[in-house]
Amino acid sequence: MTSGSSEIEHGFPHLHTVRAAVHALFTRLSHDTVSTFDTSVLPVDVAFDETEDLHLGAQRVARALVRQLHLPDARMVITFREMEHAANVELTAGPAYFIELNDRFATHRTDIGAALAHEVMHICLHRLDLSFPGTRDNEILTDTATTYLGAGWLLLDAYREHGPFSQKLGYLTPEEFGYVLALRARFFGEDPAPWFTSPQAYEAYTAGAERAARDRRRPPLAGAGWAARLRYAKDRRAAREPGRTARPAAAAGGDGYAFEGPSPLRVTFPCPACHQRIRVPVRGRLQARCGLCKTLLDCDT
Repeated sequence: MTSGSSEIEHGFPHLHTVRAAVHALFTRLSHDTVSTFDTSVLPVDVAFDETEDLHLGAQRVARALVRQLHLPDARMVITFREMEHAANVELTAGPAYFIELNDRFATHRTDIGAALAHEVMHICLHRLDLSFPGTRDNEILTDTATTYLGAGWLLLDAYREHGPFSQKLGYLTPEEFGYVLALRARFFGEDPAPWFTSPQAYEAYTAGAERAARDRRRPPLAGAGWAARLRYAKDRRAAREPGRTARPAAAAGGDGYAFEGPSPLRVTFPCPACHQRIRVPVRGRLQARCGLCKTLLDCDT
């Protein structure tokens, strides 16, 4: 896991990979299994008193995260040493879990939960045999899965900028963490906002939530804005032209929809919740249910 006080990247540069990670999580686990992660790890379960023994406290927090991510209970071996990154985990068949933490966490204990959350998720994904090719994309998958399954709000809350001091854990930008948290919040009806101790984390969550809301305002969803609806209507007319074949999604104004036809004309578009592609007939107002995450969507095709 990355960490440090270098300049922090902002915005949504990894959004494509983040969406692919959410989709992969639903595909690998199924809607029913994802639904069992309906409660996030609570602040009281990962709080770290300065008077608590360092190693016993770290093991206690790690066990809470193991329970949160539905891993088998096992002996936790957590060590602290000088290292470049924030943490490292040994991916073995078990039964013990071996995690190394940067020794700076010995004096900055409030962020131990965040560092452990990422590493415990590495164990979880290893056991699920779920990975992306390449270190960068695999780390983005890890951050996304940690956040969507209820432990990643800790990673966002570890983001702070105070004058010359700045810190961010993980590979996602703060706003991307906020985006995934917003997807989770809408899916489970859970509001993580009261848990943030970092004002910058709350701002990033707000920005991420707005970006997630934009996904729900893309045509052919009924909540699309007028400009997007006009563009969609123009593309729909073009798709109905005689001799017209399927319209590539990339040509549809960046909204991700694509027409197939022209007769009978259908439109495909990404689910705003899990990014599974959905195919529906072009026949006006209708409701569509995503086959992967079961989200019910109001559409105006």
